Amino acid sequence: MKLIEVIADENIAETVADIATANNALDFRLAQKSEEGRQAMRILLRDQAVQATLDGLQKIVSAYPSARIIVIPVDATLPLPEEIKTAKKSTSTSREELYDSVTKNVVLDSNFIVLVILSTVVAAIGLIENNVSVVIGAMVIAPLLGPNIAFGLGTALGDTGLMRKALKTNLAGVGLAIGLSILIGVVWPIDINSSELLARTDVGMDSLALALASGAAAALSLTTGLSSVLVGVMVAVALLPPAATFGLMLGRGEFQLAMGAALLLIANVVCVNLATKLVFLVKGISPRTWWEKEKARRAMRVSILVWFISLAILAVLFLRFEQMLPHWN
Repeated sequence: MKLIEVIADENIAETVADIATANNALDFRLAQKSEEGRQAMRILLRDQAVQATLDGLQKIVSAYPSARIIVIPVDATLPLPEEIKTAKKSTSTSREELYDSVTKNVVLDSNFIVLVILSTVVAAIGLIENNVSVVIGAMVIAPLLGPNIAFGLGTALGDTGLMRKALKTNLAGVGLAIGLSILIGVVWPIDINSSELLARTDVGMDSLALALASGAAAALSLTTGLSSVLVGVMVAVALLPPAATFGLMLGRGEFQLAMGAALLLIANVVCVNLATKLVFLVKGISPRTWWEKEKARRAMRVSILVWFISLAILAVLFLRFEQMLPHWN
């Protein structure tokens, strides 16, 4: 459940009440009016009704610059409404909550850079020392989930500003990981027969399936309001180790193995973004107004088509790469 509080002029209280009634609000309350003629209006809603209610409220509140809409999560309410007792448990996240959550994790600041550096160093050590536990530890702290999800959400909403910001942050993160790995590869003695390293140079269809599942799980975790910590690790599985392996192999001059890691990295980026966009499309994540929806729909179609074509090209390259491996060996 969610509690929506509207703080606005008292003359729209009746309209807000009508919106609450139309969306089957569990409760509607009016607070005492202030001396300035403003009033707080509180609506208690099921999760499924939050988005429709917010859309209705924004049409009214947009005419009042000083108005404010606040969405508050409700952990519990007593006594429990009868319809909640008998209803099946479900969770969902409104467009506004999703946008706020995503934009927090796409800021290219010192924290993001430090986390990328730390996770890359840890991942490189784990790959070099053939220690899977250390590699997993690196993926826990890698901040690569936010930019990829934000790019998908920006496409779904037709928000080019968010897309540019997400792309910039994603390129900076992956680029920094590769550059730092190259440096480590130059100065650190590496056994290229490490199974952890070689596993990230071996491209195959199972890698595509893993990346697709990671992207889909990440998008689902956000749209349903569930914890995204574990799926953040899954996305890092698909992106950080191949990026670190690519850099390490370049640093050691192993260009053939570096090519395999690069293919795997590119394929995983494509799959994560494709899966994210498909989930947002299926979940109906879209802008509020009809003209924004049309703009976002066109952007989503083009984006999905581009990612599908990219995936098909990569699948062909995978097969060609596997055929070339015997000649290299």
